Amino acid sequence: MASAVRDNPAQNQFEMDTDAGLAFARYRRDGAILTVLHTEVPRAIEGRGFGGRLVRGVLDIARERGDKVVPLCGFVRAFIARNPAYADLLK
Repeated sequence: MASAVRDNPAQNQFEMDTDAGLAFARYRRDGAILTVLHTEVPRAIEGRGFGGRLVRGVLDIARERGDKVVPLCGFVRAFIARNPAYADLLK
């Protein structure tokens, strides 16, 4: 079971607790530009949709804050390509 995605600005990452450990998305922020550098989920739950849940949460938070997103992470880039409702967030 996954919990909500939360921002941990002290670590420059968004986080989501899972039964297998912490899933996270590392980022760099420059004003209202959020550059997503890397996403990772615990190996035990790879391929089970947790990465997508994490990215969806990150993008929803970015939208709420009025941020634009630069997806350097290939997983995030692919997620947005498959979910064009988030394309407006791209910088």
